[in-house]
Amino acid sequence: MNSPLLRCSELRAIETRHADVVPPLMERAGHAAAEHVQQLLRGNLAPVLVFAGPGNNGGDALVMARVLEQQGFAVVVVGPGGAVPRGDYGLVVDGLFGIGLTRPIDGPYADLIGRINAFCGPVLALDVPSGLDGDTGRVLGLAVRATHTLSFIGGKPGLYTLDGPDHCGAVSVVDLGLPLNDFPGALLTVEDFRDCLLPRPRNSHKGSYGSLAVIGGAHGMTGAALLAARAGLKLGAGRVFVGLLQALAVDPLQPELMLRSPDDALAQATVAVVGPGLGASDAAMEILRRALSPKPGADLPLLLDADALNLLAAHPVLAAGIARRSAATVITPHPAEAARLLATTTEAVQADRVGAALQLAQRFKAHIALKGCGTVIAHPDGRWRINANGNPGLASGGTGDVLSGFIGALLAQGWPADAALGGAVYLHGAAADALVASGAGPVGIAAGELIPVARTLLNRLIATNA
Repeated sequence: MNSPLLRCSELRAIETRHADVVPPLMERAGHAAAEHVQQLLRGNLAPVLVFAGPGNNGGDALVMARVLEQQGFAVVVVGPGGAVPRGDYGLVVDGLFGIGLTRPIDGPYADLIGRINAFCGPVLALDVPSGLDGDTGRVLGLAVRATHTLSFIGGKPGLYTLDGPDHCGAVSVVDLGLPLNDFPGALLTVEDFRDCLLPRPRNSHKGSYGSLAVIGGAHGMTGAALLAARAGLKLGAGRVFVGLLQALAVDPLQPELMLRSPDDALAQATVAVVGPGLGASDAAMEILRRALSPKPGADLPLLLDADALNLLAAHPVLAAGIARRSAATVITPHPAEAARLLATTTEAVQADRVGAALQLAQRFKAHIALKGCGTVIAHPDGRWRINANGNPGLASGGTGDVLSGFIGALLAQGWPADAALGGAVYLHGAAADALVASGAGPVGIAAGELIPVARTLLNRLIATNA
C-alpha cells in the first residue's frame, strides 16, 4: 500500500470532516507525539524542551507536554515571547508552526528557530519543521533543521522534495486513526510497479523484450547517447539501436549496441528515447520532428529528454502536437527544462514542484518526471508520486541520460508508461543509495556506475516477487 501525501487543502478538508471525532484530533496528535518522544529518548531522563506556537501545532505540542509530564518526564514549555531557560535537554520539540504557515518567519519566532537550530542534540518537529512549506518544501525565510519529523494524518509533499529532506531528518507518519483513501498523491514505492516484476519465461528471445532506439549524440556529445543506450541494454531491452548524429563505428565498451543513423534506428524501434546529446542544430530539429510525426500507424512509445525538450520549448507548435499522440509519451525535465516548457522561471517551478509536474502532465498528456531532490512523477490522470530515495551522488553529469535509458528499457519490455517511469526512477535512486552504502559515494559517483547496480536491484526485485 502506498503512503499517501496530502496537500494543505486536502488536510484541512479531512480535519473539517473529522472535527467531531472522539478523542479530538489534537488529543490524538499530542498522545502520538508523546509516544514518539519516549521512543526517541530511549530511557534518557534529561528534560524535554518544548517550543509551542499560537496555533493548532502549538496545541498539539501542549497536549504532548501534558502527557509526558503525567508519565513522569520533566518538560519545559516555551511559548510565544517566552524566555528560553538554559539547561541540559535530552530533546527539543518544535511545535511552533504547522502546515498553515504562508509567510516568511521573522522577529521573535526567527530568534526561537535560531535557538532550536543551535541545539546539538535531537530535534523533533511536529507535523512539519517550522518555516517549511508543507506543500512545496520551500523554506519561508528560515526553517527548523530537525533530526526527526512526526507527520500527522498523512505525509506532506514538502517533507520529501526541494529543501524538505535537508530539514526533516527521519520522517515518521501517524494517521491518528483516520481512514485515507483515494488521494492522488503518494510516495513512490515498489507497489507502483510490482505487477511488472515478472520472471522471464524460458521460451523467449531478444524480440520478446523490444527494440529500443536512443537518438542523439551530436558532435562532442556522443557520450550522453551511449550512456542511455548502455543503461537500456543492461536493464533488459532485447535490442538497442543508437541513432547518432555524429557517426561512430562501434562502442568499444559495449559492442552489443547497434550504431545506426537516426532514421535507421527509428525504423527498427518499438520504443524510442530522443534527446541525450541531441544538440540544437537544424538536423536535430528535423530528427525530432520525424520522431514526433511518424508514418500513420507507426506511433511509438516515446521518451523525450534533454535537448529534445529545449527544442520543443523553442517550437511551441511542434510541442502542442505531443498531446495528440496515440502512443505513450514520457518527459523527464530538470527544473530549468520544465521552466522552458511552461514559459516560466526555474524559481517558479521549484516553488511548486508538484504543481509544475501536474501542469506538464496535463498540457502534454504525458507522464512526467520532474527531476531534482525528491523527483516528482505526475500522470495525465492527475496521480502523482514523490521519490524519496536517492542522494546527492546523482548530481553529476550523465545521470539523467542513464535514467532515460532505464525508462526506455522498461517500456521496450512492455511495461505500461506509468509503471516504467516509476520503476526506473525508483531503481535509479536506489542504485545511488546502494553505491553510498558500499562506500562509493556520494562524492564522485559516475553515471555509468549506476547501471550494473540497478540491474542487480531489478533482478533481485523480480526474484523476491516471484
